[in-house]
Amino acid sequence: MKFNIFLLLFTFLTATTTSHSQNDSKTLSEVIEEVQDHKAYDREEFPLGLFTKEHYRREAGFAEKQLEKLQNITEENLSKSEKISLELLKFRLQESIDFYEYEAYLNPLLSDAGFHVSLPYHVRELANYGQIKEYLNKLNAIPGYVDQHLVLLREGMKKGITQPGVIFKGYEATYNDQLVKDPKDSYYYTPFKNLPSSITKQQRDSVLAAGEEAIKKKVLPEFKRIKKFFDKEYLPTARESVGVSEIPNGRAYYQNRLDYYTTLKLTAEEVHQIGLDEVARINAEMKKIISEVGFDGSFEEFIHFLRTDEQFYAVTAEELLKEARNISKKIDAQLPRYFRKLPRKPYGVAPVPDAIAPKYTTGRYISPSNETQPGYYWVNTYDLPSRPLYVLPSLTAHEAVPGHHLQISLNGELGDSIPKFRRNFYLSAFGEGWGLYSEFLAEEMGIYTTPYELFGKLTYEQWRACRLVVDTGMHALGWTREEAVEFLQSNTALSLHEVNTEIDRYISWPGQAVSYKIGEIKIRELRARAEKELGQKFEIRDFHEVILGQGTVTLEIMEQLVDEYIQGKLKV
Repeated sequence: MKFNIFLLLFTFLTATTTSHSQNDSKTLSEVIEEVQDHKAYDREEFPLGLFTKEHYRREAGFAEKQLEKLQNITEENLSKSEKISLELLKFRLQESIDFYEYEAYLNPLLSDAGFHVSLPYHVRELANYGQIKEYLNKLNAIPGYVDQHLVLLREGMKKGITQPGVIFKGYEATYNDQLVKDPKDSYYYTPFKNLPSSITKQQRDSVLAAGEEAIKKKVLPEFKRIKKFFDKEYLPTARESVGVSEIPNGRAYYQNRLDYYTTLKLTAEEVHQIGLDEVARINAEMKKIISEVGFDGSFEEFIHFLRTDEQFYAVTAEELLKEARNISKKIDAQLPRYFRKLPRKPYGVAPVPDAIAPKYTTGRYISPSNETQPGYYWVNTYDLPSRPLYVLPSLTAHEAVPGHHLQISLNGELGDSIPKFRRNFYLSAFGEGWGLYSEFLAEEMGIYTTPYELFGKLTYEQWRACRLVVDTGMHALGWTREEAVEFLQSNTALSLHEVNTEIDRYISWPGQAVSYKIGEIKIRELRARAEKELGQKFEIRDFHEVILGQGTVTLEIMEQLVDEYIQGKLKV
């Protein structure tokens, strides 16, 4: 009789646990579906997006409701992949809430970006008539797009939520360069000069007329309005302080940005000290190379030599691009030794568009906007004396492969093994951490062929370490822009042009710059742990599969995955 009672009790408890587990999985699945199916706005009505205060309020409210549903889920009842989805979904939803509560939407400008600077990204080669119509719709939507952003910027000006005036030196090029007399000379007319052969002559004539009309009546007048706004309203009243802590609720906002961009709980002081320690370590390695090449002079004199000697610089833009393509192919050949899976999507190497090059960073990866397009590794060919060749291997490894193109493409190709929202998810600590780790990996691949290229790799790593110091210095510890420039200039071989554009970027984008080094430190820390504990059982391709296999994750989740991998291998 007792046996039967215990058997019944065990059966009941097992059934109850299974039921709870199923309910939790079902709840998570339902919330994921609701988030993925959520239409924040009508994309046909707003082809360039919706940017209003009411829109951000609604999005925050939607996120709060979804978070409430997720709070009732017991993690222990979920599978490994479900647990990851739960944590990432919470992280994403909380960002929507924070974005609204800190009124970040009132400041849609960066030193090298901003609402109007984002428009050139829509200028792509058009492969079919559907893409042509979509592009024309975007051109005709520019007036409404500008209207929305000017409303936000003006409210931000009233509340003191603005960018510092110091970052806008040369910013006038972002709109003045678009003010051409002939619509056909506009950068936005470029796609119409190479229309696909699949369209009929009647369609071609109609498209060319519509394109010229859209640029004449919708694009050019709006850039005149943008110019007037910046020249007459925004720039004359921009704030003088550089730290975001100086704006209303700024210190709390900066800590929030550190939490978001590192995915960890680190104070500004902790990040600052990590940066100082890394700068000291890397400086020692850089001085070894200076000694190795037999340079007779100080560290500062060696940096000056690198910045000024003609042997380190391309003479033409095409020469710089050819070298970037050459390095890309050298890395491509090494990938099978380090990765079990490689992306199906190819990538190209192209110059940063002239319309945005002067204030743009040295290079960047651009994801495909549709299935007919490749990814692109953009190389900035503006001001060639500020683009040293010895850093090009590091830049290429970071932006192309094994960096952003490989990681982002593999993430998107995970298919049904993860929810859709995770296939398109991006976190700087993971993605930029992986990009910087890729620069380290390129050394193992034998991509750096001279001491100067190795020095370039170190100066790029030092660049990211300095970011921890100057970003926290300016936004939390009271540093001036001049102090930040001096620190970056003294510790890296970056050109003076790059130093200034980078410091302006950090001022305008609080916290983001620290994500690179924090992420890379974590990946290398986990690799060292795996190598030490596994010994002969460690296999680099397996390790990279663990890091990339679940797509973008927080650094805490990454650490859990690597620890599980280590324990699993030790049991074999």
